[in-house]
Amino acid sequence: MRRRILLGAGLAAPALLVARPHSALPAPKGTLKIGYQKATVTLTLARAKGVFEAKLAPLGYDVSWAEFSSGPPLLEALNADAVNFGYTGEPPMIFAQAAGTPIVYVATTNPSPAALAILKTAGSKLQTLKDLAGKKVAVAKGSSAHYLLVSALAHAGVPYESVDKAFLQPADARAAFSSGAVDAWSVWDPFYAAVQASGAEVLADGTGLMPNRAFYSSRKDFAAQHPEALNAAIAVLNEQEAWEQDHRAETASAIQPAIGLPVQVLETWFGRQKYGVHKLDPAVFADQQKIADAFYKLKLIPQAVNVLDAAWST
Repeated sequence: MRRRILLGAGLAAPALLVARPHSALPAPKGTLKIGYQKATVTLTLARAKGVFEAKLAPLGYDVSWAEFSSGPPLLEALNADAVNFGYTGEPPMIFAQAAGTPIVYVATTNPSPAALAILKTAGSKLQTLKDLAGKKVAVAKGSSAHYLLVSALAHAGVPYESVDKAFLQPADARAAFSSGAVDAWSVWDPFYAAVQASGAEVLADGTGLMPNRAFYSSRKDFAAQHPEALNAAIAVLNEQEAWEQDHRAETASAIQPAIGLPVQVLETWFGRQKYGVHKLDPAVFADQQKIADAFYKLKLIPQAVNVLDAAWST
């Protein structure tokens, strides 16, 4: 799980991205309806800077935005055609494909396995992943953190069924974790960095357990009809991420009011991220298939999924 306020002149969009005068715009072709999560730095900042609008207006596209708490509800909206371009972690794409959502993988980020973790409270008696047997763990169902839990338990030789899962979205999970209603919490940044700053301790992060890529996806029909809009979106994302990588302090200050976490927490999060957006290659699909197979083996999805069926060709 990464990157609505008016930004100062220092974060204004570059002149080359400014849209042409209205009279010079082509005939309308459609709307890129972007679904994003508050904990998505690049899209949160790009929305504030208006860079998608500037890039897509000359191509004949409007842009609209919708915010979601995590990937699964975002992909439900994509299924309903409320959005046609979204950002999620690895498992939500698999759950959506298994449910028959007409999605395609458009682009992926570089792996950031250290940017999510299974946490315990300070002073907890939990020492290793093996100690999770018989305990209650908060996690968002179908999220990247859900797969982290699956992979970590398998790595430790702990049966998945032996752990009591409390399927909660981050806000409710944090309350349960803080109150002691759950023994551990599997979650992604910046929620991970926030509770870590408050004293939570790490049982395991994703290193060696999962890639923790994020994916940009679209509806199949939109992708087939509007490839130029999606390619322009990928270009915007790369420009934005390149800027963020070189301006982490400015990025943290810019998005802090929207995300509502201390700048120091945001900078911890950014330090665990790997920047860059690119189209998918066979190795990425192979990693994604491994996750799909693990979920099917545990009967967490109703049918086997071939992730290549959702590949986008353009």
